[in-house]
Amino acid sequence: MTDRPPRPPRRARRASWRAADFVALDFETTGLDPRLDDVISYGLVPITEGRVDLSSAIYQEVAPRVEPRPSSIPIHHLRTQDLASAPPLREVVTRFHDALARRTILAWAAGVEIAFLRKIFGGRERTWRMRTIDVRTLILAIERERGTLNLAEPSRYSLESTATRFGVPIEQTHHALDDAFMTAELFLMAATASEARGRARVADLARVMAR
Repeated sequence: MTDRPPRPPRRARRASWRAADFVALDFETTGLDPRLDDVISYGLVPITEGRVDLSSAIYQEVAPRVEPRPSSIPIHHLRTQDLASAPPLREVVTRFHDALARRTILAWAAGVEIAFLRKIFGGRERTWRMRTIDVRTLILAIERERGTLNLAEPSRYSLESTATRFGVPIEQTHHALDDAFMTAELFLMAATASEARGRARVADLARVMAR
């Protein structure tokens, strides 16, 4: 098992989010059970000094040890034959590790990403949650404050629906890089809205996740 990527320095939590380093992460997997399933692709989109850094974005397909579940293929459109030439995770894990190092992780409905990060690197769920911001949770908090929250329509808070509602460009949903990019863009919008309400520090945004 590869060592866990170094966490962001403690002082970063006290700093403005505009001065911090983030990376939006999305996994596509053979299924949703980390005990049985594997990552088949990941997308990483860094945010540095309040700006998306597409020049450093990473998309990587990965050869899984188990075949994609039939129920997952219509979602991510990656079949066993599509992954035949992809490297196993052990061959790309160092690059993945380095891309996460000292950055706060952003994910949409972060439970899946956290579960598979634990499978790859180990560590307790709480440890990963403390360095991860769930962008969906931030959006829910903003809409609750605005009085526009509507949990009676769960589909309203899918990544695609939320991106559409807030004018974030949509390329290909359930493509790891495109989903990571949408997550990064929605984070910038959510962080700016939180800043306008006096919550500008990384710790302020992370506290929403803790609730």
